[in-house]
Amino acid sequence: MKNRKIKHIRKILCGFLCTVIAVSPAVSASAAEYDEYGAPIVTATPTPVPHTEYYEQAPDTDSIEGWPQGPKIEGESAILVDMVTGAVLYSKNADKVQYPASITKIMTSLLAAEHLNMKDKIVMSQSAAYGITISDSSSIYADTGEEFTTEQAMMAVMLQSANEMTLALAEETSGSVKKFVELMNLKAKQLGCTGTHFNNPNGLPDELHYTTASDMAKIARAAWYNPTFRKYTTTTYYEIPPTNKFAETRYLLNHHKMMKGNTYAYEGVMGGKTGYTDAAGNTLVTYAKRGNMRLVSVVMKSINGAYADTAALLDYGFNNFTRTAVKTEPETMSVSYLPAEKYILKDYKDCTLCHRYQVPSVTLPNGADISTLNSSRSLCKNSVGLPILEITYSFNGQRTGCAKYYFETLLSDRLISSH
Repeated sequence: MKNRKIKHIRKILCGFLCTVIAVSPAVSASAAEYDEYGAPIVTATPTPVPHTEYYEQAPDTDSIEGWPQGPKIEGESAILVDMVTGAVLYSKNADKVQYPASITKIMTSLLAAEHLNMKDKIVMSQSAAYGITISDSSSIYADTGEEFTTEQAMMAVMLQSANEMTLALAEETSGSVKKFVELMNLKAKQLGCTGTHFNNPNGLPDELHYTTASDMAKIARAAWYNPTFRKYTTTTYYEIPPTNKFAETRYLLNHHKMMKGNTYAYEGVMGGKTGYTDAAGNTLVTYAKRGNMRLVSVVMKSINGAYADTAALLDYGFNNFTRTAVKTEPETMSVSYLPAEKYILKDYKDCTLCHRYQVPSVTLPNGADISTLNSSRSLCKNSVGLPILEITYSFNGQRTGCAKYYFETLLSDRLISSH
């Protein structure tokens, strides 16, 4: 335990020194133009970092007629989504399977937020505290029997990316890591993910642990609308006071360097999650807001933290698109039943009313005429109740938003009882 404490203190000091170095101003070349003998100092021209093999690849969204041309980025896969309308503004290999690394922890934290009380106590088991055997794994060096609140565990996961704390949250939520992984995959399926399979709650290297940029955007978007999760992903600094096993305060800093006050600060960035392994490269999920636009960006298998890629995507989204309300749809809409449905309904009626709870909106390229949108109606699956009547709006084949209508009465109340 003593060695683990020393490692933890060293890691804190190392992180502090790295932060100081990162924010220190670079020495100007003009400040030392001549040496002590008056001879000019010749410095080598820095060698430019070569682009990745994916840099010149055009995004898939460039093929949409009338759609703004997207930026070139280093990442192999990426997607930019309007969090309100669900419109995909930028897509590049978004359905290609990739290793997610620590952005996996968005799903882990979402499930913990849905199932746990943040004020409850978590006691570290031996399997959680020492279940990660990979050296240099992100950690807060929690020990067996150490006590934390669930909130402290969540902060350790989302800020410090502590891998052992994901095991603790998994065990607390489902009783075992194995059962928690099953819950992760079930949730992914419910959110419409088609290229995802989780095999652990932290994203450490595993051939059976993968996702896509498109699926990750669905997970990240769902997570954002959970207020408990949102609290932790937007926190920049947090302290865990001394515990029953550790006498020092743990200081946690959000690793996302685009948040306010950080190295690559970007106006409007609210939070997100970083990730890196040798196999995954840099992965990054970022939430950002400007005006009435709320965007989520996912970049996978990139370099240099994926920060430049993310800035380019956010610039593209904020500068080229506008979210507009669709005011032509009525608040209620009737749905007619098919002949076969009439025989399984009590108090048969030809139709029932559906209601919408908010004014629908669409995200369009700047200057696009909303009256030119195409629309289609369909009944969509709903994991928590009756199907939803959905009106989908599209621009030259690209989905830009939808209106959702919910049934007036529960169908189960109208079904003929078999007893």
